[in-house]
Amino acid sequence: MNRFSLLFLLMVFFLSGPAFAWYPLEPDQSFLPPGNPAPIVGVNPVYTIKANESLVELAFRAGVGYENLANANPGVDPWMPPKGQRIVIPYEAIVPQKPEPGIVINIPEFRLYHFWRENGRLRLRIYPIGIGREGWDTPVGRFFLASKVRNPTWMVPESIRNERPNQPTMVPPGPDNPLGGYWLGLSIKGYGIHGTHRPLGVGRRVSHGCIRLYPRDIDDLFSRVEVKTPVTIVYQPVKVGVRDNKLWAEIYPDQREQPGNMVNEILRMRALLEWEGKIGWPRVWREMEKKSGLPFAISER
Repeated sequence: MNRFSLLFLLMVFFLSGPAFAWYPLEPDQSFLPPGNPAPIVGVNPVYTIKANESLVELAFRAGVGYENLANANPGVDPWMPPKGQRIVIPYEAIVPQKPEPGIVINIPEFRLYHFWRENGRLRLRIYPIGIGREGWDTPVGRFFLASKVRNPTWMVPESIRNERPNQPTMVPPGPDNPLGGYWLGLSIKGYGIHGTHRPLGVGRRVSHGCIRLYPRDIDDLFSRVEVKTPVTIVYQPVKVGVRDNKLWAEIYPDQREQPGNMVNEILRMRALLEWEGKIGWPRVWREMEKKSGLPFAISER
């Protein structure tokens, strides 16, 4: 399938139905190329806004996170974008370096990567996520899936009941359950990956530390993972990858706001990739101001 055919299919699918169950990838991109520790996958289609559309609704229909869509289109009013406004849908992504079977979650990126082996090759699906809001940060570290529960009952933590005095001690399965239809419990107590009864919150900092997925996405992921699946959660506002004999980067808003660390991270990743080309720093500085999250070329060999 060529790039133009894929773009056409992407537009037909997300304009005619609900959110994707995963980021659409070209057939040869769902299988990662051997020997490239950080490839770039996906294509960014462009969509023209119709009357009375918002980026919040468009993010859900396109199957991307809200913050990702807003960052990729700076200056566009997210609630009342003008009719005819051209919007970039951010499907393109640099794959985390040295991927292995399991789940990788990048907090600033609002994305979950699921890797598994099929026919001897590593395969990938990508899902947008909601993460912990300020004061309820999603934990960073190496964990594993400790449990899988379909139609979970939410046992409301005491910390949340203290915050919301009228909150019941438990919420049974059903349309009002904040966990949605599935719970993937992590090996760190009280945290997990789950669905949601408020899908427009995916792609934002809205949870009490858990990772939220669109209902269709958690349904898809739940069917693909098993207990003991490794889960690595990282805080990485800068990613670097290789495509077409060029070095590329992605930069996301950093809650810690430390630009010097971004530069050091680019240099560190370049060394890990054994890349010897010259970096175009003026473009890097411009993208550090924008923080669009869209991959951009920074160097050639």
